[in-house]
Amino acid sequence: MTTVLSQDIPESENRSLVDSSINPTSTVGLRRRCSWKPTSQRLLEAAEERIFKYITVPYEGKYVPLDGGEKIWTVKFNPQGKKVPLVMVHGFGGGIALWAMSIDALAKKRPVYVFDVLGFGRSSRPKFSTDALQAEEEFVASIEQWRHQVGLENFVLLGHSFGGYLASAYTLRHPSRVKHLVLVDSWGFKEKPEEFEFNIPLWVRALAAVMSPFNPLAGLRAAGPWGPSLVQKFRPDFQGRFSRLLPDDAVFNYIYHCNAQKPSGENAFKNMSAMLVWAKFPMIDRIAHVDRNIPMTMIHGQESWMSHEPSYQTKYLRSNSYVKIEVISDAGHHVYADQPDDFNFVVDRICQKEDKKLVRLPSETSV
Repeated sequence: MTTVLSQDIPESENRSLVDSSINPTSTVGLRRRCSWKPTSQRLLEAAEERIFKYITVPYEGKYVPLDGGEKIWTVKFNPQGKKVPLVMVHGFGGGIALWAMSIDALAKKRPVYVFDVLGFGRSSRPKFSTDALQAEEEFVASIEQWRHQVGLENFVLLGHSFGGYLASAYTLRHPSRVKHLVLVDSWGFKEKPEEFEFNIPLWVRALAAVMSPFNPLAGLRAAGPWGPSLVQKFRPDFQGRFSRLLPDDAVFNYIYHCNAQKPSGENAFKNMSAMLVWAKFPMIDRIAHVDRNIPMTMIHGQESWMSHEPSYQTKYLRSNSYVKIEVISDAGHHVYADQPDDFNFVVDRICQKEDKKLVRLPSETSV
């Protein structure tokens, strides 16, 4: 099946565009240096396509329109799949191409939908409300509009980190659409400790106060032509994570272009968070209100910096519902990239369970 993208770029031009952002000595690279930030939507598109060429299942990509002229970049893998659909929501600072090592395994028999969250990746970057709950509602509303536009009735919903927070918020508001909620090292569950500010040195609190007006990734954009090298310097771990699939600097290039542009979603995340680590309105206070008939699976990397405690709290709070906790060994926060085989096995098993329910209940609508 032919791959459908919003804009075709010849391979030779694609390669030169992508490489110029990492190699500013090229002619194109020098032109990009003159504009300070060597990025553009076209370069981001090329960076994504450079990763997707390693995926073997057929796929279709398109922009899904929303109210107000906004649009969400969406890719559907295995469009002809007949099993229960899987929808995957990426985390903060990421984009759909970071799911690359899971797609071939998870889309063998089912359609897998991935989209750039509004404000991130190739999706529109609107101005979100500065109110934390209102911004959350805007994210949720965009996901529901997206669902309606692509024609999905119900699906397995998976979210990583900030995407897990959004997936939880969506499930609270639209429970009839979610057949199984899968949270992968989800951000925003744990409450901020009241004593936290009193247990850290004064100089650290002072530095946090000085940095508080700035976005988390402002330094990346301020670095201009040195931005791409900063990604490699500060996150060298990503090369090792994706080396099995991506033999070059493709993932660094992609992450840079995802985050070097207008920080729309980044602004919203900052306004929704407390010191970036905690949510202003923690999900642990609301998760018990998710429809009791919706099964949940919480996946963690054993070595993640994210606390596992809220998952066990969730299991206790939802004692009358199905809640399973999966901890994957030798994996950190990016468990899907650290141990992709184990991660894919767990997620595929979840999806297969939902397939069997569909067989037992043939009257249910499916996509």
